[in-house]
Amino acid sequence: MQKALKLFTRSAEFIAAAMLAAMFLTFLVQIFSRYVLQTPFGWTLELCLILWVWIVFFGCAFVVKEKDHVTFDIFYLAAPTRIRKVLALISAAAIVLGMVWAFLPTWDYIDWMKIRKTTTVPDPFTGQKIPMRTIFSIYAVFMLAVIVRYSWRFVEVLRKGPPDDDHAIPGHEPEPPHLRHGEDVV
Repeated sequence: MQKALKLFTRSAEFIAAAMLAAMFLTFLVQIFSRYVLQTPFGWTLELCLILWVWIVFFGCAFVVKEKDHVTFDIFYLAAPTRIRKVLALISAAAIVLGMVWAFLPTWDYIDWMKIRKTTTVPDPFTGQKIPMRTIFSIYAVFMLAVIVRYSWRFVEVLRKGPPDDDHAIPGHEPEPPHLRHGEDVV
């Protein structure tokens, strides 16, 4: 299981990096066409925007780890373990319920976007303009990934307690050494 998970993670990182590289190369083509050829290509701007949408949602769904997200956890870290467990369960459940509740209306809107198409970027296989549904379908994938991730997190918090490693600050000790080693407080 760990080997498959590591392969999936590496593959997702590779895909995200490839999209970022494609966006960068498209950006360079855009600069070249505008300032060297004096004839800007319209498709470069639209392709950069499409790739940016995909990089953000694909990356957040499959690459970014929980500990890499910005959190406001002052009260969470100050609370005792039992309260942190309750807070972690409530937040995971709220995220899952919110995403499940919003999924069908969101998918309905994404599906409706099939009538709109890109202005300048054609599908490389058919040559036709790309439906906006295809472009924004990554958001539905993102929602499903968040539902699965936080459902799993809810189960893990029930089994193992609140996660402390998600909130660790590199180089910061969670409690003073004299409290950790059982010395008296002066």
